Amino acid sequence: MPHPIVCLDERLRKYLHSFDALFSRPQFEHFVTVLVALLMSLEGQTLSHLHRAVAGKKSLSSMSRFLSQAPWSHQEVIKCNFSRFCHMMKPKIEQECQKVKEQQKKLKRHGRRKEPFVTGYLIGDDSTMSKTKGVKMQGLGRHHSTTHEKCIIGHSLVQCLYTVLGRFCPLEPFLYRQKKTAEKEGMPFLSKIDRMIQSIQHFTPPDGTLTHVLLDSWYSAKKIWKAARDRGFLITTGLKCNRSLRIPYDITPDTPKGWKWQSFSEYVASLEASAYQLCSWPRNPERQVWVHIVDTHVKSLYRCKLIIIRYNLNDPIKYARYFATSDLDADAQKCLEHISARWDIEVLFEDAKELLGIDQYQLMTTTALLRYWTLCWVTFSYLEEIRDELKHQGMPDHEQHIEEKLEKKGEIEYVRHEDVEGLHATLGQARRSVQETHHELFLAWVYQNALSGTPVKDLHAFLVA
Repeated sequence: MPHPIVCLDERLRKYLHSFDALFSRPQFEHFVTVLVALLMSLEGQTLSHLHRAVAGKKSLSSMSRFLSQAPWSHQEVIKCNFSRFCHMMKPKIEQECQKVKEQQKKLKRHGRRKEPFVTGYLIGDDSTMSKTKGVKMQGLGRHHSTTHEKCIIGHSLVQCLYTVLGRFCPLEPFLYRQKKTAEKEGMPFLSKIDRMIQSIQHFTPPDGTLTHVLLDSWYSAKKIWKAARDRGFLITTGLKCNRSLRIPYDITPDTPKGWKWQSFSEYVASLEASAYQLCSWPRNPERQVWVHIVDTHVKSLYRCKLIIIRYNLNDPIKYARYFATSDLDADAQKCLEHISARWDIEVLFEDAKELLGIDQYQLMTTTALLRYWTLCWVTFSYLEEIRDELKHQGMPDHEQHIEEKLEKKGEIEYVRHEDVEGLHATLGQARRSVQETHHELFLAWVYQNALSGTPVKDLHAFLVA
């Protein structure tokens, strides 16, 4: 049954009106229609599904024009969303900084105390949206898909997620075009690495935070590290096994500087069992891993801590995982916290595909596509607020979270286990809570119309309009 716009929850109404200044009145009506449809649709998230999910006189073609032709900026919508997030988190960040300052006072150490801060993670990754039948769609290319374990035809979304104090806010989405596709469409070519550098350079963190960039091994290029270091950010990335590290060596004609490069596999093979320490995985304390950390230089990178993780010391060396961090003061457990935090963006992609259908679109232009992704992230941000409320209300976690589908045997990145007050609540539970609230409002609206004597035919005509 289509949901009437007049039955909006007051909280959602206030949230939507925080974006009012970015649209004309007709555009804002379409904005509200799309977001409510993303929240309420039970059939799917194509434009036809969204059109059927909300009652009203807006046509399918007008919704299509809103996404593809109307003069509004998805960048401004994302900026407004992030500004709202920073404003909402400001008192929590200040409160956490005050706690750190009080802890520093209790230590009674001499000298100047460090300025307290809260660590915020800027997590970047890409995800492939399968569009094997979308021949006429703009921006299509052949991209590798981890789901299909091969290259498929589709769109490649390059995305950053900012997280601080257990809260999440997606940033501006970018569409990666392969060089051939960019030339065909008359667009400048930018690699995924260039896109990620732009995201790091243009990111403005909330006051009172220290930004830590988290990326996987595909984004371990030196120029990404340089971009992070130039901004004063910390950075942790995965590393592929074909890299090399600097190790001390006797001075010889071949090694006049007293060191040489050694491959990761050779270095791991030379380590004794006593070189590792057993640590608990931060988000799954029951799982333990063997960790070896060394301060070194990685070839084609800067000075860093190299983190080597193994599940079992008897496993073949090829199963070892490698990471590098610029946080030279971090101990083994802190390094694992950085590494495990990167998994949040994988959860973001999976939740968004499952609940918001960021891969279910049937849009022809890249303008419409970027705008659709933006509206999905605005919807996600609202659900994230509801999820945080449910978590602190102690809502029982009686349902399996979508993250559990991601968990695979032998992977480093495990599911998120939140170490905060209250019980764990999922994005799916938040969406169902929103739907239940609006279903109650809908029934109350029908009841009031029945009491006032509104004919059934009139109600039916309004709902199917």
